[in-house]
Amino acid sequence: MVTLEGVNDPVTDIVTLEETSDPVTDIVTLEETSDPVTDIVTLEEVSDPVTDIVTFEEVSDQVTDIVTLEEVGDPVTDIVTLEEVSDPVTDIVTLEESPTSMRTKMEMMIMRIQGEICRALEDIDGDKRFFVDRWQRKEGGGGISCVLQDGTVFEKAGVNISVVHGNLPPAAVQQMRAERGKILEGTTLPFFATGISAVIHPKNPNIPTIHFNYRYFEVTDKTGKTQWWFGGGTDLTPSYLDKQDVVHFHQTLKTACDKHSKNYYPKFKKWCDDYFTIKHRGEKRGVGGIFFDDLDNGTEEDIFNFVRSCAEAVLPSYLPIVNKHRNDGYSYADRQWQLLRRGRYVEFNLIYDRGTKFGLMTPGARFESILMSLPLHAKWEYCHSPSAGSKEEELLNVLKNPQDWV
Repeated sequence: MVTLEGVNDPVTDIVTLEETSDPVTDIVTLEETSDPVTDIVTLEEVSDPVTDIVTFEEVSDQVTDIVTLEEVGDPVTDIVTLEEVSDPVTDIVTLEESPTSMRTKMEMMIMRIQGEICRALEDIDGDKRFFVDRWQRKEGGGGISCVLQDGTVFEKAGVNISVVHGNLPPAAVQQMRAERGKILEGTTLPFFATGISAVIHPKNPNIPTIHFNYRYFEVTDKTGKTQWWFGGGTDLTPSYLDKQDVVHFHQTLKTACDKHSKNYYPKFKKWCDDYFTIKHRGEKRGVGGIFFDDLDNGTEEDIFNFVRSCAEAVLPSYLPIVNKHRNDGYSYADRQWQLLRRGRYVEFNLIYDRGTKFGLMTPGARFESILMSLPLHAKWEYCHSPSAGSKEEELLNVLKNPQDWV
């Protein structure tokens, strides 16, 4: 955040926007003169193959791009254009040796979902492309981080996958025991983890933020026993309440859950409300969704199928809401409220989120990817309180009193 905002300070933006009457125009004007992503593209045009992709796509048909770029055989290029056939994080020989293992199946699934999400968001934004960062972890494994910033529709969107392995340090093992109730013998344990995590922060205050995360974990204790489990969820964080949007979102998730168990949605909906609580504020981060962790009460295959259904429900739960509000007008005051709610988002992620804390404890942690979820701009005001009867108060009442939407 510091690096990005150092170029384009949100307080300065606010002052500039306040001096004029049209915030949308001001935003566009400011982005054209101080866009960190644009700077990256300009530098990449000299030698970076990711920039070549953007340049090539800008002047030719997308289908042609896909065919032509695949013929070149660049794995990073393939990821940008057609995720399903790109090189995975794990060596392809290793995956071919165990095509039916859950490690392989999960990695292939999250790579497909990442590609589908990125292409859909690029199509909607119509302006910026995802910056693709393929990284390696010296302790074992790696990942692919895709980030779009300062677009027309999306202020910041990150879609990350990771496949990592190594040894858990004592602090991480202790967290699993204390917060997850895991019975693990030993202090430094071998582990494997793979998952996809995404946060999408739109520009328009009328479009909510969405977050989703689906993951698979294995850990082997000193007795040689391996424990496995799945975790994940999808949740919505609006700045302004549109009840029709929230009902659609929850109904889509419920439909995905009901395919596997009628008990999943009510159980995981409540879990989501309880988990995404900003305790010191006495309010929820958003209007919920589903959340689950340490899910191992069935066969690996059955739970994997459930997780896949949830991941595939992300786009149909969210894109109709984006398209509905992408051209809605909004005021300077609306933008300020959005920035305040983004501040609440930061508070939860840095203070309470277990995934953030666990990631930071893991040796070789990639901080850029872990902190990808933070918004490009956020704001805090001293003792702020919305006006009685306002739209802002309406949202706050719901955040303090979670509802059943379907």
